Amino acid sequence: MELKKVLNGIEGLKAKGDLDVDINNIECDSKKITNGDMFVAIKGYDYDGHDYIDEAIENGAKVIVMQEGNKISKSKITDDITVVMSENTRELLAKSACNFYKNPSTKFKLIGITGTKGKTTTAYMLKAILEKRGQKVGIIGTIANCIGDEKISDSTRTTPESIELQRILAKMAAEKVDTVIMEVSSQSLKLNRVDGCDFDIGIFTNFSKDHISEKEHTDMEDYYNSKLKLFTMCKTAYINTDDFYVAKLKNKGLNCEINTFGIDNNANLVAKDITITNLTSDFKVKIGTRNERIKVSIPGRYSVYNSLAAISVALKFGADAEIIKEALGNISVPGRNEIVPNKRGLTIMIDYAHTPESLENILTTVKSYTRGRVIAVFGCGGDRDNTKREIMGEIAGKVADFTIITSDNPRTEKPEKIIEQIEVGIKETGSKYISIVDRAEAIKHAINMATKADVIVLAGKGHETYQEINGKKQHLDEREIINGIIK
Repeated sequence: MELKKVLNGIEGLKAKGDLDVDINNIECDSKKITNGDMFVAIKGYDYDGHDYIDEAIENGAKVIVMQEGNKISKSKITDDITVVMSENTRELLAKSACNFYKNPSTKFKLIGITGTKGKTTTAYMLKAILEKRGQKVGIIGTIANCIGDEKISDSTRTTPESIELQRILAKMAAEKVDTVIMEVSSQSLKLNRVDGCDFDIGIFTNFSKDHISEKEHTDMEDYYNSKLKLFTMCKTAYINTDDFYVAKLKNKGLNCEINTFGIDNNANLVAKDITITNLTSDFKVKIGTRNERIKVSIPGRYSVYNSLAAISVALKFGADAEIIKEALGNISVPGRNEIVPNKRGLTIMIDYAHTPESLENILTTVKSYTRGRVIAVFGCGGDRDNTKREIMGEIAGKVADFTIITSDNPRTEKPEKIIEQIEVGIKETGSKYISIVDRAEAIKHAINMATKADVIVLAGKGHETYQEINGKKQHLDEREIINGIIK
């Protein structure tokens, strides 16, 4: 595609060189550049793409895009290379990717889901309902990027970088997908990854403290405002009216149509007569003129909220009560309330809970139906918000009967230091606990101490099958560990 077409509609650019040059591909990773490509230099948290311009040129880049204010005098840029200066290269990358792949998000219905918790579960619930009524659905998110049951790529982050995102959307358009459901992280909104996407619907599940660190959001206001960006991009919004911060969306003067769901407050779709067991969530909701009883195969009050979000959107697509009941009655989401079968007959649950609120939700739900003890195994991620560590320790101490504090993606931090910070919170409760740095050993300790009346909750990893230590991902699948220990 001609460069001028790739840059069509992007304002505030300065260029030197041939704008009629043909572009074979767009990349922001210099190592992926081949002959005839456009390299977009992005300044990241750990690396600055401007330091790799020479490498991109050596690999064949014919167009270099730079952030305004960066010097190019010492670079290997020659007269036959076109240079484009942009005020925001992240935004340019996203919008040029949309142009390059011919705006694939306009070729199907695009649903974006944001929120601190519940994005993945809500996405899979909605996917199940829409597929049950015969739609071809693509899903982009934390677990994997799929068309139907076919995985088209692994996920390295909740929402892919913009160029990769548009490639995925283009593949889905080529496969004649009817609807795409995308988990939209606050980081992706802040860093322009979804700029240029044509969202039909936006869902806001909830909002609570998370992702506050040097490499994420500076404070809660930044975190909240990043999420709000989705609702300046969509035509219709569905929001949780029981969440104070989410409900504030109604007063933001947005142009999108706003619909609500909830349990405690007045909403367009309200769940009543709720019953929670160890295996299901059961509630009534008005669909059409009838009060329908919905049984969801994921327990917990938060599961009801996720169901309401999915049902709200599914109704807009024309789903009827029987389709909704059938889809949600058999729903299963990897790493969310996932019970691991084992020969000892122990109840071992894997869940992605990695925030204070999500940890409290899962432990409180399990506590309500457990005949014996709730044994919690969890840690906190390194290089992320360290203020939540003490809080999560206190929550585990107050709710669980026994806690094993361990590692959960320590990244470049010492796991012992993270554990010490969690211990500050749990010590205040006087609850029984032990610290075991090695996660596999921590799981072994939990299994060895458990009886059939107990429930072991392995919180934090969920669908993940790795442990990130010193920038490297090492294989760690809790299901394999469990089966290996018991075998």
